[in-house]
Amino acid sequence: MTLIRSLLACLLLPLASLVAPAASAAITQDDLLPVDEAFVLTATAATRDRIEVRWKITDGYYLYRHRTGVEADAGFAAQPLQLPKGKAYRDEFFGDVETYRGELVATLPGQPAASADSVSLKIKYQGCADAGICYPPQTRTLKVALPPAEATDAAFVPLGSGALTSGLLGQKPQAGIDALPLPAEQAFAFEAIAFNGNELLLRFTPARGYYVYRDRTSMALEGAQGVSLQAPRWPKGKAHRDEHFGDVTVYFDQAEVPVPLRREKADATQATLRVTFQGCQTDGICYPPMTRRVKLSIPAGTITPASTPDVPAPTAAAPLPTSTAPPASTPVAAPDATAATTPAAAEVERTRPPEDVLARNQGGATSLLVALALALAGGLILNLMPCVLPILSLKALSLAESGQNEGDARRRALWYTAGVLVSFVAVGALAIALRAAGQALGWGFQLQQPWLVGLLAYVMFAVGLSLSGVFAIGHRLAGAGHGLASRRGPAGDFFTGVLAVVVASPCTAPFMGVALAYAFTAPTPLALLVFAVLGLGLALPFLLIGFVPALANRLPRPGAWMETLKQVLAFPMYLTAVWLLWVLGKQRGIDAVGLALVGLVLLALGLWWFQRARFAASPLPRVLALTLAATALLPLLMVHRLPVASAAAPTADGHVPYSAERLASLRAEGRIVFVDMTADWCVTCKANEKAVLNTAAFRDLLATHEAVMMTGDWTNVDPAITAFLEEHGAVGVPLYVMYPRGGGAGEVLPTVLTQDGMRQAFERAAR
Repeated sequence: MTLIRSLLACLLLPLASLVAPAASAAITQDDLLPVDEAFVLTATAATRDRIEVRWKITDGYYLYRHRTGVEADAGFAAQPLQLPKGKAYRDEFFGDVETYRGELVATLPGQPAASADSVSLKIKYQGCADAGICYPPQTRTLKVALPPAEATDAAFVPLGSGALTSGLLGQKPQAGIDALPLPAEQAFAFEAIAFNGNELLLRFTPARGYYVYRDRTSMALEGAQGVSLQAPRWPKGKAHRDEHFGDVTVYFDQAEVPVPLRREKADATQATLRVTFQGCQTDGICYPPMTRRVKLSIPAGTITPASTPDVPAPTAAAPLPTSTAPPASTPVAAPDATAATTPAAAEVERTRPPEDVLARNQGGATSLLVALALALAGGLILNLMPCVLPILSLKALSLAESGQNEGDARRRALWYTAGVLVSFVAVGALAIALRAAGQALGWGFQLQQPWLVGLLAYVMFAVGLSLSGVFAIGHRLAGAGHGLASRRGPAGDFFTGVLAVVVASPCTAPFMGVALAYAFTAPTPLALLVFAVLGLGLALPFLLIGFVPALANRLPRPGAWMETLKQVLAFPMYLTAVWLLWVLGKQRGIDAVGLALVGLVLLALGLWWFQRARFAASPLPRVLALTLAATALLPLLMVHRLPVASAAAPTADGHVPYSAERLASLRAEGRIVFVDMTADWCVTCKANEKAVLNTAAFRDLLATHEAVMMTGDWTNVDPAITAFLEEHGAVGVPLYVMYPRGGGAGEVLPTVLTQDGMRQAFERAAR
């Protein structure tokens, strides 16, 4: 009976409010705090053989003693959990029990393995509110760092001369990993002082169980006339294999970073140091980039000799996806935190990460009218880009079919424009929403998804089969099909507009870059307006043909030649499908191409069978044919699960793969560096490579100027490359940046490259 009673209690406890006193009858689940706020759970290891598990219990709530337990992994030989005596309580379900209020501190003694540096705990507990509502049983998994056997608590050593206050984070870091991630200002301390007139001293202090990236840190000095930052002198960090950035350097402990100043004036000055950095909880969440601003009083110093190489501080900090989170951890927002300063310095400003990308990189903020004008021009030029030409051939065919029927031409133009506008706005809205959610995305992001690349290959292949006459949809049937054909026209024109946007998205035409950069930093309504005007520019030629009779009259009259043209136009569709399969192979390897080819065969067989069975009396053959065509999607599901294909590193002399750390190192050596941000699905990128970057003339330019070409591959999602694009006011590829010899800001080159333009860019960089 006791066992049955306990089981019933576990099942009915969350419904205890139904039998609560009348005074509490109005309390509902909505009145409860979230369980992790009612019972704040943390765990720390004060010593290697003793782990403390602590619950801070909010007033009006309590925990059950007999429903509390802790289990350790095999690397920690745990003894029974030690719980303090609770307050006696007569519970309606459990009978005579003990409860805890205010705080519960449990101790788990045990013996860790000699090589263990952490222990994983599985913690179970259950509690209620005084209002009469109880929570279901809770389980949390925490990973707690174990102190080394010889570790001792280190005293906090003041920075510099001791004039630096510790602020919010001067307290001794906690010795363990909290159950819930700490607020950013508690997890990552930052302090700075003017060590002397020619050097700043920065201090990064992650809390115990947290670490800071060295290579995701950028800094700038604001408001100082004639004083700027040079490259920081980072201390030796710990090599770390990061799932997003690869091999990086991080700091688990406090890091003091001297930063030399380049001075053109010797006078004392006031300035604000802006530092953006990023860090993570060990085996926990990764925080969005955090920006701290510290106001400094920089004393008089000595002017930097002109012969000193001008190596600026790094300015590219790549954001991590904020979705990285372990089980049972709740991602927390990373509010901008205050930073500690010297007593002489003024208050520290709270600020969001800098978003004035255009103002910094385009020579000033772009106005809405300018952005709209550039968007219209960019969309218009997009019609000439090679990625859009296959779809435009379909539109040209549809206009030829309309002949001199002005009403039909207008209808087709309007439906095509509607498809373009809706698709442009939808793609833009999705990109903005995903970026707001912390995803590292840019223009053309959808083709970074292998399943979508494969699906587009299917669509292009199916369109080609239709043009070749393998199957057709919407034929007139014995005089009763005229309505079907008339309904098919608008749908076909609208779908052609959708396809035009999908295949155009990997391309960035001239003028589009500034317009898109404005859209990605503007308020959402204005951003969507920019995307709509981009679509209007893409659809404008066909709108003019549809609504200007003089242009429409120049179109050839319909005739038998159109059937031949339609069949010829099938082959650009097939070539587009081949190109997409090549992109898929670059993303997921040759196995992905093989699976997609199997899917294409199934698709072709299903569509062919459907065409042959469309006049059959029974609907069963048509249903089976469509089912067979639908099975072509199964290989795409398998493709999505394949691992990312390993990219071959550039092997030519003077060519290296992109990394922020390597770029900073090469610039510190005084080298000219040409950065090429590309993607296999970017047709404009490939055209530039064929015409300029893969030629002997370009290789001679590299050799003549002893320059280095860095290539960043954005074929798959890469937050580091996305951050580089954002830093230079770009939202897509291609992006070409030339860094001059001896330091200085990089020059963003045009989207379409020429041999003469590259020669002049190298000459400017050499000067």
